[in-house]
Amino acid sequence: MRAKDALGRYGEDLAARHLTALGLVILARNWRCSIGELDIIARDGPCLVVCEVKTRRSEQYGLPVEAVGPRKLRRLRHAALRWLDEQQVHVPTIRFDVIGIVQPRSGPPVLQHLVGVE
Repeated sequence: MRAKDALGRYGEDLAARHLTALGLVILARNWRCSIGELDIIARDGPCLVVCEVKTRRSEQYGLPVEAVGPRKLRRLRHAALRWLDEQQVHVPTIRFDVIGIVQPRSGPPVLQHLVGVE
């Protein structure tokens, strides 16, 4: 596994544990379709939560959460609708969260969780 892929997997595992600790139920991870990939799909009560995870070694190129802009959010919305259709799931609301993780070469990770990104 490439170092970049291992770092991404580590970040997604950390994010999933964070969401679970907050009481969310993980429904799927790394779900793929022709539109793209959904890192984490979870439920927060009646709300479906689609969470994009970005992990970096430093803030040299900006915060990880800054990598999720309007274009990426559009793709996430379209992919989420495809997931709902394929799973035949009906929910009253969908929320899009972004978790950014900076994992320096030494020291603990820094996690930033943005809830309800639009």
